[in-house]
Amino acid sequence: MESLLISKTMQEVSRVRSTKQMLSEKDSSRKYILKAPFGKERIRKKKLNPNYVVGFIDGEGSFSVSIGMHKTLKRGLEVRPEFEIELRADDKEILKRILITIGCGRIYDLSYERYGWYPHVKYKITSNADLIKFFFPFLDKYPLQAKKRETYKYFKKIVLMVSHKQHLTDKGFTKIIKLRQEIRVRDKKARSYENR
Repeated sequence: MESLLISKTMQEVSRVRSTKQMLSEKDSSRKYILKAPFGKERIRKKKLNPNYVVGFIDGEGSFSVSIGMHKTLKRGLEVRPEFEIELRADDKEILKRILITIGCGRIYDLSYERYGWYPHVKYKITSNADLIKFFFPFLDKYPLQAKKRETYKYFKKIVLMVSHKQHLTDKGFTKIIKLRQEIRVRDKKARSYENR
């Protein structure tokens, strides 16, 4: 039963992640098909001032660490850190320039039509290698100025622990859960791991 619920939830999340609007020929109802996300290889834009990008991250950025089920891991759980910025679709150009300035990540189109919202776009960095190689050096060189600076410190610790495989030990996994809770306390999603 729980597996079925998780499967349906994952399908729902998948449908929202990356969509492209297509109009049906029979009627004017809207249909959506998945559209591949894109990265820096398809963008030809000028870089932004790094201090502008840092201010943008302070205001709109989000650091999150999710814990998801994974069949092949001994613990059965996977640690997935990610950074993201989500905006209305009419601000897509600024996300493209942020991606070019930082040097990594992907941009996804999102459809929230069922809620009556405007379409959105999301800039995400989910690769631990990209976070370590591009994102962390960028934010270490141009530090965040608002309270999100503390969240970034916890997030960076988690990513480095995962990259050193510390999440595979009981002690490391427990520490990641505690650090994740520190991030959540500072975020709108203040709830514990047990209450996922």
